[in-house]
Amino acid sequence: LAVGEDHAQSSRNFANKLFNATKFALMNGAVVAELPARADLTDADRWILDRLEQVRADVDEAFEKFEFSKACEALYHFAWDEVCDWYLELAKVQLAEGSAHADGTKAVLGAVLDALLRLLHPVIPFVTETLWKVLTGGESLVVAAWPTASGADADPDAARRVEDMQKLITEVRRFRSDQGLKPSQKVAARLTEIDAADLAAQVPAVRSLARLTEPDDGFAATASVEVRLSRATVTVELDTSGTIDVAAEI
Repeated sequence: LAVGEDHAQSSRNFANKLFNATKFALMNGAVVAELPARADLTDADRWILDRLEQVRADVDEAFEKFEFSKACEALYHFAWDEVCDWYLELAKVQLAEGSAHADGTKAVLGAVLDALLRLLHPVIPFVTETLWKVLTGGESLVVAAWPTASGADADPDAARRVEDMQKLITEVRRFRSDQGLKPSQKVAARLTEIDAADLAAQVPAVRSLARLTEPDDGFAATASVEVRLSRATVTVELDTSGTIDVAAEI
């Protein structure tokens, strides 16, 4: 009974994730239309499209071999870990007012959710049917075409930069947690060797997702985090003065 209850709760949580992702897409003007040229997309956009392509191929192979649990596991982790936990957060930065990449991100967000809901339909048909019809305005997923290969070449450089960015954000978040900083609390920080790491374009996302602000004239680093990435070691110097209860830490 306990196992059954855990499974039911997990299913509800997953359905809520999909609902919130679709709601976010609709509220931010996501469209299901022809994608812009890949050269006009950000690293995050190209990365999630490449991951979608790989997952689609893995799911097709698993279904053809009747390995249904393998197909479900691939879809679950892609939807939860990559689309919801990472891409939606990166999309928020790219959809910010005045962003030059907003239109491309709206198209990519729509395309990814459209394909994801179609791939998930054999597994959770009622949830995907409802969300897909609202997202696309289509008649029904029952008669919708199964996702096919895009034919676009993968971008390993974009994948490398996104993976480095994820590692950098994760390490800063871990440091913040260790220091007892609230997730919403912003901290002034300076990033060094970010250009050498080929992550200059990712700085806005790093600052947004790690809750870091630009250092002011009176910036004085009180702590630092070194993160070894694929091309360089980035040092994040933080001014935590006034943000940490020193007596409590002692």
